[in-house]
Amino acid sequence: MDFTDDQLLRYSRHIILPEVGGKGQAKIAGAKVFIVGAGGLGCPVGYYLTAAGVGTIAMVDNDTVEMSNLQRQIAHSVNTIGMPKVESAKKTFEALNPDVNIIAIQKRMSKDDIADLIRDYDIVVDGSDNFPTRYLVNDACFMAKKPLVSGAILRFEGQVTTILPGEGPCYRCLFEEPPPPGLVPSCQEAGVLGVLPGVIGGLQATEVLKLILGKGEVLKGELLIYNALKTTFRKVKVPKNPACPLCGQNPTITELIDYNEGYCSPQ
Repeated sequence: MDFTDDQLLRYSRHIILPEVGGKGQAKIAGAKVFIVGAGGLGCPVGYYLTAAGVGTIAMVDNDTVEMSNLQRQIAHSVNTIGMPKVESAKKTFEALNPDVNIIAIQKRMSKDDIADLIRDYDIVVDGSDNFPTRYLVNDACFMAKKPLVSGAILRFEGQVTTILPGEGPCYRCLFEEPPPPGLVPSCQEAGVLGVLPGVIGGLQATEVLKLILGKGEVLKGELLIYNALKTTFRKVKVPKNPACPLCGQNPTITELIDYNEGYCSPQ
């Protein structure tokens, strides 16, 4: 593609990288990314992918902006309290980079519509705040053969993994079923360090850009765990489970599942 003078200036620090260059920036501009959640993780992921010039970014979320969100959800402000989060984020991202087509989808996804929602996108990013959505997104991406970059946060710890259907383990290889309702506290109940989603969201955005560019090594078959109090990162190998109910040799999950609302644990 031909870049304008303003675009050449905007993306100049990318273009001078041998691993990116003009061709790589064109790949970024042609990419379509679907972000689940416009909260703690979705905000920094969307912010950095918008800054990077990803051509089309869709965000889905059914919540509205609240004052308690502003401690960590950097796409929102006091001026957008009460506004749908996806609209608030769209406004912020468009102000940052008008090159990017931001699609705001205000709804809670279900097994009936997720396949249609993600169909036209290259990569899916899971920044959801509840277990039912996390498993639904994993299953839908596996069935649609879409790369998935998954992140989670709580208190002072976060984790990231990249799932490539057919090439490595899925989320159910790591956690076969959602935990029983009430077993894992929510961020509302247990708290979360405000900068933590920035670290994890930044890592998720990095994984997305590497996937688009086809450069580096993504976290396939690995779970990266960050501990903010100790300032440590550790990788845990995640083997593909031959008995996985979704991607194993004899799958028992062949249709999408909507888990009970009681599993929700808002961040």
